[in-house]
Amino acid sequence: MSVMDNNPEKRSEWRAIFYVQVRVAILFVPVVASLLIIAALAGNDHSSDALDRTVTGSVK
Repeated sequence: MSVMDNNPEKRSEWRAIFYVQVRVAILFVPVVASLLIIAALAGNDHSSDALDRTVTGSVK
């Protein structure tokens, strides 16, 4: 016996589960992309005489 058993109801259940997982994954794509952009922008401050962005109004 196979997992699917060639049953149309079983196949449609698996297909529905797959579609739900795809939709949830699509929802998280913008969140992950935004976090990657924020991390890239936050990691670009390499100069030692730059303003400290973690403290409001700090000037060297």
